[in-house]
This record gives sequence, C-alpha cells and structure tokens, in this order.
Amino acid sequence: MIEVGSVLVHEDVIRENFVCNLNKCKGACCIEGDSGAPLAHNELAILDEIYPKVKPYMTEKGIATIEKEGTYVTDFEGDYTTPCVDTNKECAYVTWENGITKCAIEKAWEAGEVDWKKPISCHLYPIRVTNYPEFDVLHYDRWSICSPACSFGDELKVHVHEFLKAPLIRKYGEEWYKELEEAVEMM
Repeated sequence: MIEVGSVLVHEDVIRENFVCNLNKCKGACCIEGDSGAPLAHNELAILDEIYPKVKPYMTEKGIATIEKEGTYVTDFEGDYTTPCVDTNKECAYVTWENGITKCAIEKAWEAGEVDWKKPISCHLYPIRVTNYPEFDVLHYDRWSICSPACSFGDELKVHVHEFLKAPLIRKYGEEWYKELEEAVEMM
C-alpha cells in the first residue's frame, strides 16, 4: 500500500492494467452482482432530487422498480445501494444502447438535465473504496467479467489509476491525484 494524504492505495491500483472494453463485456458490471451499486450517504438525497429528470432515460422495468422500492435501497449488509431489477441483477438505472448497458443518470448528465454524473462507486469501478473514520482504502476489485478490460489495458499499457484519473480527481481532487502520480514515480 502507498499512502497519499489520508488515502491508502493498494499497489494493484497502480500496477495492474485496465481499460473498459464495452464492446466485449457489454457493461456486465451494471447487470451482475450481489446487489446494486454502493452509494455514499450524501448521494441518497441527490438521487431523490434528480430522479424526475433521470426517469425519461430509464427502462420501464427500472422505473417500476424505483416506484416500488425508492431511488435507493439497503442491501443485505446494511449498506445503501441502487435498487436492482429482478432481485440482484441489473441496476434499476440501466438503459441499453446497441446491446451495451448505459447509465440513465449519466445519459441525463450528458444531456445537461442534471449536474451529477453518476454514483462515485460506478465512476471509480474497478476501484472499490473502503471508508474508515480517519482514512479510505482504495483497492482493485478483480472480477472475471472484466477480463476484456484487463487485456485491453495490457494492450494499451494503461494502469488502473491512469484509466480512472477523472473519477479519482472527482473523489479526492486534483492535488491529491498529483500526489498519487508523484508517489508512483518514486516507486
């Protein structure tokens, strides 16, 4: 692990290669898993507020799920997540384009309807954040459905933290990311 500010970064985040390859995986991370996307407490009110503007970009099944369960739920571990259609399958905010999953929240953001791109856990994936009272730990979440992204990252020689520069800056700021790059250079 390397320490950057009050964040511990697992070495896999800076050593492993990764670039999403949606043409291969079709966005499987949005439709597979044990529960929906993890949500930070401050994101709950945002989801409630933007839902009316995101709704036109959603599927009928997604809308029905939100109308029944709410814009967020509590998972089996007691954590806040996005609701899932068909119990622990696709995220209620998933929409489809040419057979590839897209985020309805992000579509509304791209259209200028909302000023919030999507949950930070989605934006940071495959980095997962474990929050502790005094620090965060960033680790690389390996999942077989992402093997095309690993191969593509190897081909392009792009590390996880480089691929996720924008969401890391969104989460921790430009100065923090600059410190991360400096720490990586010193390794």
